[in-house]
Amino acid sequence: MRSLVLKVLAAVAVLAGVTVLAVQPAHAAAGFTVSGTRILDANGNAFVMRGINHAHTWYTGQTSSFANIKATGANTVRVVLSSGNRWTRNDAADVTNVINLCKANRLVCVLEVHDTTGYGEEGAAATLAQAVDYWISIKSALAGQERYVILNIGNEPYGNTNAAGWTADTRNAITRLRANGFEHAIMVDAPNWGQDWQFIMRDNAASIFAADPQRNTIFSIHMYGVFDTAAEINDYLGRFQTANLPIVVGEFGNDHSDGNPDEDTIMATAQARGIGYLGWSWSGNGGGVEYLDMVTNFNPAQLSPWGQRFINGANGIKATSREASIYSGTSTPPSTPPSTPPSTPPSTPPSTPPSTPPSTPPSTPPSNPPAGACSTVLSVNAWTGGFVATVKVTAGGSALTGWSVAITLPSGTAVTNSWNAQASGTSGAVRFSNASHNGRLNAGGTTEFGFQGTGTAPSGSPACTAG
Repeated sequence: MRSLVLKVLAAVAVLAGVTVLAVQPAHAAAGFTVSGTRILDANGNAFVMRGINHAHTWYTGQTSSFANIKATGANTVRVVLSSGNRWTRNDAADVTNVINLCKANRLVCVLEVHDTTGYGEEGAAATLAQAVDYWISIKSALAGQERYVILNIGNEPYGNTNAAGWTADTRNAITRLRANGFEHAIMVDAPNWGQDWQFIMRDNAASIFAADPQRNTIFSIHMYGVFDTAAEINDYLGRFQTANLPIVVGEFGNDHSDGNPDEDTIMATAQARGIGYLGWSWSGNGGGVEYLDMVTNFNPAQLSPWGQRFINGANGIKATSREASIYSGTSTPPSTPPSTPPSTPPSTPPSTPPSTPPSTPPSTPPSNPPAGACSTVLSVNAWTGGFVATVKVTAGGSALTGWSVAITLPSGTAVTNSWNAQASGTSGAVRFSNASHNGRLNAGGTTEFGFQGTGTAPSGSPACTAG
């Protein structure tokens, strides 16, 4: 997120570099995949990230931020998590809640471990190997979520000291994740506080990509003071595209303590080249970079100058973002106007202590349904004034060609969004019917749908009807 580099070194280094063309074999996967320079969603449609970073680990109570970020027109949220090495650990239940909030708001979830920031130069930073330990420890929350989640192994995993170690550490991290059964698209951040002014990521990207047995790795550059000219921005991004490798701008802002990034060129170049970008950050910055807040005090009605530029400016979110087809079925342009670039994470953790993440009540086990029937399990993540509910539908002793689930909502409760099902209403007795892609279930087969609401969460086992 931050860089303490000397600009003169960056200026000299930008002239160097060797391009190696990467060959990418086709492979099957349940979620996001890489095809040349493009990222494809689980429907096989091209997906270009237009998103916002959100400091969840320091502000776990700000769950409304997901809906507010979606309301800007964003299609992606990059979520700050902690492995517990440096800040309070986000456990599997909290990560499940985050993923459900992303799905409820039709956002692609990029999850990152922030504890690795500046390793080698920042004494408290965790290693990439420790980040992988964390991902393995919460695998239960991630398995089966490949359609919605991209794993960003560790944020800015090296500072400027001994940054050459990034290559071997990144290769080993990818290899371990795959060996432990992770099928997700993987994103890797550059060293040098994310800005790669030594071009370690750029010049080793092809070998890193080849080390992934699934050939499903995305590279992320953070653009702050190092990237203050159009020449630097175009050269860096262009070299990845020439090498046929996928690159996104994982963080950037309109100003920074290490220099003044050229946000207009970053956004215009990303749009022209079909490259994703994620602005830093929604709110809650500290350590002197409060100007990178897009909104003040997490209030979407209080846009900062940076937020106004990023969301409503030229080549910004509202002008260029397209919802992932896994939610809409097609890549449809938003009806809202243009927006602009993001910000940088706090160099020091915010002073506000994190609140306790919503707990997940135990699920009710399904009863054994008769042949041709179906049963349900309702799981709820609730907070004051709202909730996300997930319903697992299980077929009985014979296959189903369709299903519907009836849920009676408590008085004053309203459904605000749903996914993987069609809702008949928003309050009172609501019936959820299967979507076109999940109505057919083999005997004993399962599927899930979910919905977000305001008010009191429902409880019990909803009635399921086959056909």
